[in-house]
Amino acid sequence: MCLIPFSSQLIADVGISLGDEGKGRLIPEIANELRGTAASVSVVLKVNGGANSGHTAGGIKLNLLPAGVVIRDAAHLCIGSGVVADPRKIWWEATPLEHKGHTVLARLLIDERTMVSDLTHRLLDLAWEDYRVNVIREEPRGSTGRGITPAYVDEVGQCQITFADFLGGPNYFARKLAQRADRACRTIQHVCQVSEATWNSFFEKLSGAEYRANEEAIQLGCFKHTDFDFKIFRGAAPFTLNLPRLTEVYWDAGTRLAKNIGEVRELILGELRAGRTVIGEFGQAYWLDKRHGFSPNVTASHTFTPEFFESAGIPVQRIHTFGVAKAYDTKVGTHTFLTQMDDAHPLAVKLKQIEFGTSTGRQRMGGWYDAVEKGDALRYGGYQDLMLNKSDALTHSGEWRGDLQICIAYEDASGRRYTHVPRNEALRKTLRPVYSQHPGWSEDISTVRRFADLPRNAQRYVAAMVRSVLDVAYAGEPWPIADKLPNLRYLGVGPQPSQIIKDVPATAELVKLV
Repeated sequence: MCLIPFSSQLIADVGISLGDEGKGRLIPEIANELRGTAASVSVVLKVNGGANSGHTAGGIKLNLLPAGVVIRDAAHLCIGSGVVADPRKIWWEATPLEHKGHTVLARLLIDERTMVSDLTHRLLDLAWEDYRVNVIREEPRGSTGRGITPAYVDEVGQCQITFADFLGGPNYFARKLAQRADRACRTIQHVCQVSEATWNSFFEKLSGAEYRANEEAIQLGCFKHTDFDFKIFRGAAPFTLNLPRLTEVYWDAGTRLAKNIGEVRELILGELRAGRTVIGEFGQAYWLDKRHGFSPNVTASHTFTPEFFESAGIPVQRIHTFGVAKAYDTKVGTHTFLTQMDDAHPLAVKLKQIEFGTSTGRQRMGGWYDAVEKGDALRYGGYQDLMLNKSDALTHSGEWRGDLQICIAYEDASGRRYTHVPRNEALRKTLRPVYSQHPGWSEDISTVRRFADLPRNAQRYVAAMVRSVLDVAYAGEPWPIADKLPNLRYLGVGPQPSQIIKDVPATAELVKLV
C-alpha cells in the first residue's frame, strides 16, 4: 500500500491504552517518511508530563527530553508549557547524549511558561505515597517518585515557578523557592505525618534512584557520583531543608539553560508558515488522562490531542493524530485490569521477560488486547492512523501455544453487555471481559517486512484487532466511508527501528480478512 500524506502539518503521537505502547519509535518513522519533502519534520514538541514518561527511540531511552533527539535533521527540540521539568534532569539527560554525538542543547527550546519541578516535589511524591500506605491504609499507587503530580498541584494552586523565572534576578526565584520549600516541609510533617526516620530515608531513596538512572553518565565521566547525592539538601533539623544549597544548585542549573528558554509558540507558528511539520510527543496515554481516566490511577496532566494546542500555545486547528498501542495490553500499578492474564499462563510468563517500565523498571502486568478501551479512545478522542507494536511477542514459542483473545465487550453478572467503557469505576470493577478467539502462529515474523508475507493467522489477528476497535467506536451506527476510517500505518514486528511493516492494506480491505 502506498502511504498517503498526513492530513496536517501538526501530528500528535498519543497512546490509546495506559502507556507503554512504544510511542517513541513512531517519531523517527514519521520523520523518515517526510524526509526530503517540503513538509519535513522540523520540531518535536514534548507536550505533557515530565520525567515520569519514558520513551525509547532509536535505542535511546529518554524521560524528559523529546524523542526527536534521534532525528538529526530536526532543527528544534521543544518542551511545551504543559510540561513540568526539573532543570537538573535536563542536564543529566542532555550531557551524556552530547557526549555520544547527539546535538541536543543547540536545538533545545524550553517554553518560558514550562513549570519548574524540583526536590520539594519529589519529597512530596514520596510523602503522599507513605501517607496512603501507612496512615489511611490504602494500596500503594505506584508513583514514579519524580514529583510530577505535586508540581502540577503548584500550578492549580497558583504558586508555580516557571522557566521564565531563570531569566530574571536571583532574589525573586529564591523567595518563591523558599515559600515552596516551607509549604512542602510543613505538609510532609503535619499532613502526611511522615516519621523522622522515613523523612531521612527519602534522601537516601532519591540518591539511590538517580545513581542507578545515571550510572552510564557517571561511567562516561559526564558527572561525578556526588552530583546525584540528595542528602546535601537535608537540613540540620528534621523536616527542614538546606535552603541556601537547594537555591544555589537549582539557580545554577536553570540559569545555565537561559539561552534555551523562550517562546515555543512563536517558533511553532513560524515553522507552520514555512510549511514544515511539527510532531507533538505525548507522555502516558488516553486512559491515564487526569480527567478522562480513573482516579487515583491517572497522571496529573492531559494526555490526548487537545493538550497539544494548550502546551504549544497556538490556536486550535487541523491536526493529524496517531493512536499507538501494542498487540496486547500491559499495565503497572493498581489499575483495574479486566483483561489481565493469569500469571501462570504461558504467554503471561513469556511477556514478563520483556515488559518493564522505561522510567521505573517496574514489572508490567500482561493482558489480552482490550478493543473496548481503544475503540473508546477512537470514538471520543479520535485518531487518523494507528501504530501497533510488539505483534512478534505473540508468536508461539517455548511453552506458549494456543489461541489469542481480543476483548470485544464487557459483561455484568446479569449478562448485560457494555460496548463502551463505563465512566463509573465502581461499576467497571464488577464487569468481566467478553472475548473473541483467534488462532495463533508459530512462524517467526520478526524478519517480515511485507504484510503479505505474514502467516495467514497473523494477518487475521491484525485485521481482528483493527475490526474490533471499529466495532466498538461505531457500535450501533454505520461506519464512516472508507477514506474516513483510521488506517494501520505501521505494524511493529520487533523492537528494532527496522522491524516495522508499512504496507498494511487500507482498513476497508484489511477487515475483510476477519
